[in-house]
Amino acid sequence: MTAQVFSDRTQTAPLPRGPVSEALIAVLTSDSEVARADLEVLRARVVTALEETDDLFVDEDLQLTLFLLYLLHYGPADFITGDWEWNPGLIGIRRLIEAQLEAALRVRVPLPVQLPATGEDVAAALFEMTADAARPTLATWAARNASVEQMREFLIQKSIYTLREADPHSWAIPRLRGRAKAALVEIQADEYGGGDPQRVHAEIFARTLRGFGLDDTPDAYLDVVPAVTLNSLNTMSFFGLNRRLRGAIVGHLAAFEMTSSIPNKFYSRAFGRHDCGDEVTDYFDEHVEADAVHEQIAGRDLAGGLADSDPDLIADIIFGASACLYVDDLVGTHMHESWTAGRSSLRDLPATP
Repeated sequence: MTAQVFSDRTQTAPLPRGPVSEALIAVLTSDSEVARADLEVLRARVVTALEETDDLFVDEDLQLTLFLLYLLHYGPADFITGDWEWNPGLIGIRRLIEAQLEAALRVRVPLPVQLPATGEDVAAALFEMTADAARPTLATWAARNASVEQMREFLIQKSIYTLREADPHSWAIPRLRGRAKAALVEIQADEYGGGDPQRVHAEIFARTLRGFGLDDTPDAYLDVVPAVTLNSLNTMSFFGLNRRLRGAIVGHLAAFEMTSSIPNKFYSRAFGRHDCGDEVTDYFDEHVEADAVHEQIAGRDLAGGLADSDPDLIADIIFGASACLYVDDLVGTHMHESWTAGRSSLRDLPATP
């Protein structure tokens, strides 16, 4: 397998997936300041698309649009010209999509009738919620059945988030205090390598990609990754970038950590079955051990600590955890159903003329 040279820059704009993303990409790649009328056209297209979409979670055009609006805050995105990060028109457009995303999530993942009342109760509820999800269908299937090509697709799907692993949850750090903040920093310090740049989890995953012969440039495979996968990262970004939803991003991280250790053990086996070496499996082996520790910190000290210090956020903590389980299950189900039906889980690109 041929290793790819690491790049810190996304050089070319993604392919549009409909009229909304087409209009946004035109704005972001404009050589001059875009007139207000152009942003109003974009806004009108967003309004129409939101009215007409059957399911926002799998809407290719709207999910790519939201992803690109969040990309302004993350980077890298060298194809973008000008300073658009805090453009009021684009922020307003993002808020339109976010409002419908939140409404859809709250319908799909309703809160239990009886909410936990204390931090200890919140931790217990989270461990109960994640118990079934920690028994991984996709991961166990992959360990026994996935082909080399399917594991390649798995890495491509995973690359969209994992090359910026931990970043969406780090938005919460300045929004927390006390025990919850200390717990989040403890988890994130480990995610960022504990001071060793070679142990940053995103960099370990980049080595996995290179070891498998894939490109480790952030968003190199954006064009082929479907909306359902973008929705998973967009949900994290939505929670992380909105302070009022700090409870939701905390709940999301808790559920994320609680459902990571066991699946990663099976993914490591899946790659090992195809004789992949440590350069590929190191990322997954690292998470078997690390996330077994993280889940306790995230459940008891992060989520439990936040619940004790701010009980008004308990509902959002549970909501964020439920949303994490729901949207990630959509991604896993998409891959599992695609592969067992003999299909690719990636998008077909338009033919080159």
